[in-house]
Amino acid sequence: MKRELPAITPATPGPAVPRRGHWFLAGLGRLILKMMGWRIVGTLPNVDRAVLAVAPHTSNIDGVIGLSAIQALRVHVRFMAKHTLFEGRLGRFMFWLGGIPVNRDNAHDLVEQTAHAMQQAPCWLGIAPEGTRKGADRWKTGFYRIAEAQSIPIVVLGFCYRRRQVRVMGSVTPSGDMDADLAKMVEMLGDIVPRHPELLSAPFKTMHHP
Repeated sequence: MKRELPAITPATPGPAVPRRGHWFLAGLGRLILKMMGWRIVGTLPNVDRAVLAVAPHTSNIDGVIGLSAIQALRVHVRFMAKHTLFEGRLGRFMFWLGGIPVNRDNAHDLVEQTAHAMQQAPCWLGIAPEGTRKGADRWKTGFYRIAEAQSIPIVVLGFCYRRRQVRVMGSVTPSGDMDADLAKMVEMLGDIVPRHPELLSAPFKTMHHP
């Protein structure tokens, strides 16, 4: 599935896509990407709520690139973090970054906790389904259940180090057949070359990878 994708610029997101961020941070994000030689390509759905599934995830550098891309486009993307991190001064910073506090001791309530936070204000939720940078045996499925519970799309994104592109490969609407939908997402990301290919998760290792 080797194909060229159109460039995504700050003007690309449709009117329904939630936006946030200061002009200075947007400029800084674009500058960092330019200095690193990266660009953002693909297609974005024009929706106010979505789950942003990022894979494969093999390096901390992914976070730098991802955060720079989010700031550059000024898309309001939030993320989940342990509730204890939202205390004191660190907590204020975590909220500012877009963090959603969740109590992981009540894992069965995770979908409800996250759905409640997303319904308070339009946003996209960014998640790395692999849950680790060190070759997971399988993807965690919480991100899918969150999207399914809210009937929102899953936007599929990967960082391709060969092309130096943040590649937004499209979106998948949960059909109820989770295994088939996950397999489709893995296939969509099949030509993404991560920073450390040796740390690919098991679903990617079963595919032919460039």
